[in-house]
Amino acid sequence: MPDLLLPFQFPFMQNAFLVALVVSVPTALLSCFLVIKGWALMGDAVSHAVLPGVVAAYIFGIPLIIGAFIAGMICALATGYLATNSRVKQDTVMGVVFSGMFGLGIVLYVSVDTNAHLDHILFGNMLGVDIGELWLAGIIAAGVSLALILQWKDLLLHSFDPAQAQASGLPVNMLHYGLLSALSLTIVATLSAVGLILAIGLLIAPGAIAFLLVRQFATMLWVAVLVCAGSMMLGTYASFYIDSAPAPTIILVMTIIFIGAFIRRQALTRRASRLMVRRA
Repeated sequence: MPDLLLPFQFPFMQNAFLVALVVSVPTALLSCFLVIKGWALMGDAVSHAVLPGVVAAYIFGIPLIIGAFIAGMICALATGYLATNSRVKQDTVMGVVFSGMFGLGIVLYVSVDTNAHLDHILFGNMLGVDIGELWLAGIIAAGVSLALILQWKDLLLHSFDPAQAQASGLPVNMLHYGLLSALSLTIVATLSAVGLILAIGLLIAPGAIAFLLVRQFATMLWVAVLVCAGSMMLGTYASFYIDSAPAPTIILVMTIIFIGAFIRRQALTRRASRLMVRRA
């Protein structure tokens, strides 16, 4: 038993477990809306686009969160504008915008003399999270989670049918840009935990797994939170013993759970089809 509890005895592992629990809630809730709305690539685009904002904030000596948030919103707004005012489809626009901004971030990074490690920005540094980063992630996570919980019904209608949402008198533009703002802020919160590259896994996998497991959206929300929190705790715990980085181990755990959920759904679908054939 003492060996099993060994990871919890180190302060750096305690902080890693804590930040994992903190960021699991907003990323899981947001992933449900991104999956339903078909915005998986938007999460990918914004996560890549944050890099030039982080580097620019470092250059000008302003808080990294401000640069990251501004860059994320610029990417989201540019994607929406180009998709609306051109013949190019939205997924193509996203690919162009996020790859361009990510390239800009790399160019800016190599042109600056800094001791900051690019690997920590891209892949996170959960084992090096300090108290300040914990507080920052906690404040953002609490604000985003509260907003999503209070507005989940309106956001659900907007995700399924924006035209019906507008006909119902809902502030469609506010919901649209509010969701984009929540996405940008959540990526900023996960920056120190899993980094820019792997943040997309947290913003898609929990919602996709819950979508395969349940049929009601209200249930999907809390199932996604449980899956995300459990995966992050298990991945962080396992990384201590296999001597790997926590962030990719967490994503690997989520991938395994997704495969299991997919196999289960396929089996249930086949069983239901056989029952329908027998009844016919």
